[in-house]
Amino acid sequence: MTAERQLSYYMNKSSELARQKFDKKIRIGLLGSFTLNGLSETLAVKCAEKNIQCQAYVGGYNQFNQEILNQESELYKFGPEILFLLIDTRTMLGDLFHNPYSVSAEDRRDVVDKKTKEILDLANRFCNKTKSKIILSNLSIPTFSPNGIFENRTEYGFHKMISDINNRLDEMAKNLDSVYVYDFARFVTKHGEKNVFDYKQFFFGDMKISLNYIPYLANDLVSYVIGHLGISKKCIVLDLDNTLWGGIIGEDGFNGIKLGPEPPGNAFVEFQKTLLALHQRGVILSINSKNNYDDAIKAIREHPFMVLKENHFACVRINWNDKVSNMKEIADELNIGLESFVFVDDDPVNREYMKINMPQILTVDFPDDPSQYAETIKEMNDFSVLNITQEDQSRGKMYAEQQCKLLKMVTTIISMKMVI
Repeated sequence: MTAERQLSYYMNKSSELARQKFDKKIRIGLLGSFTLNGLSETLAVKCAEKNIQCQAYVGGYNQFNQEILNQESELYKFGPEILFLLIDTRTMLGDLFHNPYSVSAEDRRDVVDKKTKEILDLANRFCNKTKSKIILSNLSIPTFSPNGIFENRTEYGFHKMISDINNRLDEMAKNLDSVYVYDFARFVTKHGEKNVFDYKQFFFGDMKISLNYIPYLANDLVSYVIGHLGISKKCIVLDLDNTLWGGIIGEDGFNGIKLGPEPPGNAFVEFQKTLLALHQRGVILSINSKNNYDDAIKAIREHPFMVLKENHFACVRINWNDKVSNMKEIADELNIGLESFVFVDDDPVNREYMKINMPQILTVDFPDDPSQYAETIKEMNDFSVLNITQEDQSRGKMYAEQQCKLLKMVTTIISMKMVI
């Protein structure tokens, strides 16, 4: 997991944002069933890092019902473009959070029906009164159950209740254009229940999320801002040596590079699989490498453990030119703005050179350890979109096919000239 800054950093940094200028703006509403201290400030700083000015409205403590139902509330006066509604499992279930088996299985089903309807009615009420999007958090499933190890054999048990609420929220939101579900349950699973929830902090101030994990939560929520504004990154430009494989192809040779089922080569295979998944979702892949073309292209075409093949790359620059010049050519050929690119290179010198000369491009500071490459890409929210169409899914393939056609055309022209 990528290390995060402390909440205090974001609190201090947020006071400096008024003096900055931004390319984009967003108005965000935050409503919750628990104290949300520090979340709006952290969101503002994280948005600023994406060149977005974020104005936030934070509703009163556990006042989400009143804020949404009353059209004269401060929420509607503020007019958010995105509203985040964060409700925790304790609040949703009330007394049944501690005593779910005080009622029958049938009654538990009725509670699930009622609670799900209440939340969806709130979402519909808000959407009908505004043109905004609303993001509902689903519910984390506690590791504890009053029935202990018998939980899984209990008819419509405590955990089943919560998972049913989550599933119904998902299904209902699919049919509502302006309603999305934030997977808070996954957030808790990823970071760990004992880390996310600080019970000392909770019992003193009803702050259910540990202050240490507010920045991680904010990072997830910024994904929706990126998707809403349509500023997700479109193309990842990759180095080859010590990036897509271990070692240097020009020195180690075809059989000497590290790529395969054994460590450290398996980390590079994992990284390539992660990139392929993004490619299949519509993210364009390209190569920018200082290398002998014949050596590098042979590895791409023929290495048995190479996951990414030539047909996955929309643009290939393998030469001895400087990487900034190559990047300019790639941008011109693909005809997309520099702000849509992500540059990945293991060499900090190349990264710094790119940052200085092409600051519009997001140059990622990758860790030294290749085993962290895949996780670094997975944790980036820069590729977030609110909808994925069939056209999106075929975009990477389409650009790559155009590259193949261009190469064939160039090869044909060269052959004809040689004949003449």
